[in-house]
Amino acid sequence: MSEAIVTTSTNKPTSPTAGPPLWLLAELTYECPLHCPYCSNPVQMTARENECDTETWLNVLTQGREMGAVQLGFSGGEPLLRKDLEVLVKHASDLGFYTNLITSGIGLTEKRIKALKEAGLDHIQLSFQAANADANDLIGNKRHSFSQKLHIAKLIKQYDYPMVLNFCLTAQNIDAIDEVLELSQALKGDFVELATVQYYGWAHLNRDHLLPSKDQLERAESKVNVWREQHNSAGPKFIFVTPDYYETRPKACMNGWGSTFLTVTPDGSALPCHSAKILPLTFPNVKEKSLQEIWHDDFSFNKFRGLDWLPKPCQDCDEKEKDFGGCRCQAYMLTGDMHNTDPVCDKSPHHHLLADIINDKNPSKQPLFYRDPKTEIPIAVLDSITTTIQPDKINE
Repeated sequence: MSEAIVTTSTNKPTSPTAGPPLWLLAELTYECPLHCPYCSNPVQMTARENECDTETWLNVLTQGREMGAVQLGFSGGEPLLRKDLEVLVKHASDLGFYTNLITSGIGLTEKRIKALKEAGLDHIQLSFQAANADANDLIGNKRHSFSQKLHIAKLIKQYDYPMVLNFCLTAQNIDAIDEVLELSQALKGDFVELATVQYYGWAHLNRDHLLPSKDQLERAESKVNVWREQHNSAGPKFIFVTPDYYETRPKACMNGWGSTFLTVTPDGSALPCHSAKILPLTFPNVKEKSLQEIWHDDFSFNKFRGLDWLPKPCQDCDEKEKDFGGCRCQAYMLTGDMHNTDPVCDKSPHHHLLADIINDKNPSKQPLFYRDPKTEIPIAVLDSITTTIQPDKINE
């Protein structure tokens, strides 16, 4: 979606305008029965007593639809832990949203999946940790979760939902990609996202454990390509997502900052992407401001909109309208300054940081930290993943 620059009578550019937030992500809770160490949720999770209540969420959905949002994802954590999920789905369906439930499947009984169908839910995305019980339950840190997921996958098809399967690939399970392909076929998934982990939140904390080697990635992708050729487009459509660390050009994060995606977190914070809370910015809250005001007028949403803010070398790059300088969260986490070019880009003066991470033969591995609010994480470890930006950089 294109963006225009609004000019005043003095011809000085002000904040770029934006079209509607076409994709609204409602992160209903950060609570989850699984404790996956690759989760991108914040390490410091919102307490349940601070979560938005039902009326707040109903109001958010109404405002989002009035602004032109058409796709709605219910996510978390595990959104099934919200007892009002069916109420929210019904309201969203009545408003005309296309609704998607992004879930681990834990807690999705036949009674509930039927109720969600009656409420108007359109789509279910089911996550797996691996393609066999031992690996799946170990990674998710919960016994018997694999058998529950198999049961839920059958129910999803039984109730005629489109089904997207999501396999989060890490160094621990990527070598078993053949099993993943076979299971996806057996479950009759419509689309299968083979998502090598992106390193935010808990995943960043555990990056040294989780990051596959380049050889692992190449072998896995080669097997996926062979599978596609052998099955001649029959069966699931596989989407293989390479981690940014092995790329030479950044992705246009969320289609460009504040251009398409709007995330509302469990406590009501509004974000241009689901990871933006790590940035040294003060983000608005839907309990205090309308979505209209947040989307169009808030400083944080206008901070990186358009192209005028871009640093060098992005300013002079002929690809800047493709990637908008890349991911602000990644730039912040790897360089300490959210204004920098995403280090994924090989034109970035910080690109060497990725090579250093990939080629580190003796990474300093902390224990594997599972995503659990009871997990005790040493202050030194938290400090190691929290960079500091000079105050004048925050408000530029």
